[in-house]
Amino acid sequence: MQGITKNDLIIRIGGEGGEGVISVGDFITQACARAGLDVYTFKTFPAEIKGGYAMYQVRASTERVYNQGDIFDVLCAFNGEAYNMNRAFLKPGTAIVYDSPSDFTPDIPPGVHAYPIPMTQTAKELNNPRAKNMVAMGALSVLFNIPIESLREVLTTKFSRKGEEVVQGNLKALERGRELAAALKKTDPWTIGTPKSKQEVIVMSGNNAIGLGAIIAGLDFFSAYPITPATEVAIYVAKHLPKRGGTLIQAEDEIASISQVLGASYAGKKAMTSTSGPGLSLMSEMLGMAFMAELPCVVVDVQRGGPSTGLPTKHEQSDLFLAIHGGHGDAGRIVLSVENVQDCIDLTVVAFNLAEKYQCPVLLLSDGSLAFSTQSVPCPNPANYKLVERKRWNGEGEYQRYKFTEDGISPMADPGTPGGLHIATGLEHSESGLPSYTSANHEAMQDKRFSKLKTVVNDVAPAEVDGNGTADLGIIAWGSTIGVVREALQRLRADGYNVKGFYPKLLNPLPVQQFEDFGASCKRLLLPEVNFLGQLAHFVRAETSLRPESYTICGGMPFTPEMIVNKVKEILA
Repeated sequence: MQGITKNDLIIRIGGEGGEGVISVGDFITQACARAGLDVYTFKTFPAEIKGGYAMYQVRASTERVYNQGDIFDVLCAFNGEAYNMNRAFLKPGTAIVYDSPSDFTPDIPPGVHAYPIPMTQTAKELNNPRAKNMVAMGALSVLFNIPIESLREVLTTKFSRKGEEVVQGNLKALERGRELAAALKKTDPWTIGTPKSKQEVIVMSGNNAIGLGAIIAGLDFFSAYPITPATEVAIYVAKHLPKRGGTLIQAEDEIASISQVLGASYAGKKAMTSTSGPGLSLMSEMLGMAFMAELPCVVVDVQRGGPSTGLPTKHEQSDLFLAIHGGHGDAGRIVLSVENVQDCIDLTVVAFNLAEKYQCPVLLLSDGSLAFSTQSVPCPNPANYKLVERKRWNGEGEYQRYKFTEDGISPMADPGTPGGLHIATGLEHSESGLPSYTSANHEAMQDKRFSKLKTVVNDVAPAEVDGNGTADLGIIAWGSTIGVVREALQRLRADGYNVKGFYPKLLNPLPVQQFEDFGASCKRLLLPEVNFLGQLAHFVRAETSLRPESYTICGGMPFTPEMIVNKVKEILA
């Protein structure tokens, strides 16, 4: 097998939290992206501060990649726990790079290519015990053709603020790891391919991309309470929002954060908060007020495993019921869902535009996998994004905040606008904003608030249809599961299967006609999602004539392309 080149390589690094596992993954990812490769990463780590098993998976390819892949081609095990956690995935043809001598002696399965590297011992010999991860990374760079010049650049940039001594110490460990690997005979076929050309890209996580999208959209005010896995959105915004004169507050809890966001919106500012499922639950009453008072706001929900505290650092797509119907009474809202890092930028801008236009809460759903995953995306140009501002009162006549209009959207007046004095309250109100409890008024106001949402579908790009003509089976996917389905469909078509995909980003109001049109072109439908109850399938069955078959998992990890491929073949057998 020597000399065979594979242009799509997946490396998994595993070890104890604190050993530099995540750093190695980040460095390799940055180096590959700088060299012009397409990258997609996935990481997982324990919820406890004390540490535990941490894993970082890097996928690098000369072609476009849509997900983290099925399983690794190469495992780099920092310790025995990492080896034991991944032992079952060491199949013939895979490779393992491991610390030796160490706390474990691996039982190498037949057909697996093994490369022992004295990571810990070498780092100690260099009087730099913390550089174990640098030794490992140097070995990986030689064995699997990781772009070394890019790697050196990334390391130098990262450690330069700590001084030249730290930079040289890490580079020395990197080079020593390269020497150790060069002395071994390479027996596996795995290597990172040579990129076709370099592109101007940035490497971002989903969380950071949402923060960037919010700033491009014109974010003025952000308030949030830290919660895994959404905290990095706030960290990114805290770093960059003050540069453009915005305000950020770390609230005492999620109820306070959404309340502050609504106050800022009332004051005429574009406002947002970020949270996860438990925090969104606490916000439900104030989201109802946002709908009643017709206040624009964006709420980012980075979903995690639930219910209750659940799986704080794990992946799930189980907040859809809560996002669409979480709250008492008939409280409407717009719900969007992102597929990838690019979406995290683009759809955040869309979320603000919709909130401002329709004067209502907009929920943007991400998830635990995408939150920490990084991808290489083209550098965004803010000038390419069209921004929407709220309808404002022109000062003519008597101001009525909730005036009935043809499109259901009433002009807003910022506090201090001459003649624009009004009340924004959670009580039902008349056109002027004064409380009104008559049956006729409540029905008219509810009709006003819901009717204006009927045109939302026209302001969001139609759901993508992946494939042409009539298919034996169509797959409906949402969130980060879309990327997995994209690759699965490519594999299935290569095997001769007639399949299509449908990828909605607007989940409420549901674009019913788009679903119906797609369903009419498929003999059968499958809807995979990472939750126990099949939540989107529930809404599709309730609001359309379609009856997709649910395929659900909820183990804290995303689907893999192989899982989708196997399920489709089982259905069509």
